[in-house]
Amino acid sequence: MFRHSNAVLKLSLALAALLAGGGIGFYYGIFLPSQEVRRQARELADKEAAAAAASSALAEQARRQQAAQAEYEDCVNFAELSYKQRWAQSCQNLHDADQSAYEDCADDVFSTEAGCRAKHPIRPEHDCALPAQVAQGLTGARDQRKAECLGRLQALQGGGARQAAPSAEGTGALLE
Repeated sequence: MFRHSNAVLKLSLALAALLAGGGIGFYYGIFLPSQEVRRQARELADKEAAAAAASSALAEQARRQQAAQAEYEDCVNFAELSYKQRWAQSCQNLHDADQSAYEDCADDVFSTEAGCRAKHPIRPEHDCALPAQVAQGLTGARDQRKAECLGRLQALQGGGARQAAPSAEGTGALLE
């Protein structure tokens, strides 16, 4: 019996060592490398998600800047259009006043047509030369509106419009 127990003990120890070795081999040979692969896959997925979020944020920022630039251009165009309309209206008002003064002069029995034309010249209805004070007022109002547009652009872009400002003013100067 002692002989058999010794063999059984040896077999049990060999089997225990084999199972322990198999467990350790499984742990270090299969389980840990698969954990590393999963960790690397998670890191890669996290990096891709971060890159996608950054790309989305950049796209949103670019869209906002384009919208702000478009709003600025619309604002400047409106200021320019308003300036031209007010100039044309001022020309029309001066033309109407000149026409009225000429007609009042022509209605006078003691006035001649040539004398009235010399005394009360009639300015053109469109594209006239306005008095300096009126012209400066209209130009000042236009420039103030353009400055407000630029201020809004800078506020929307968070101060990043400092580079865009000189080109915008240069464009405004060309339109004058």
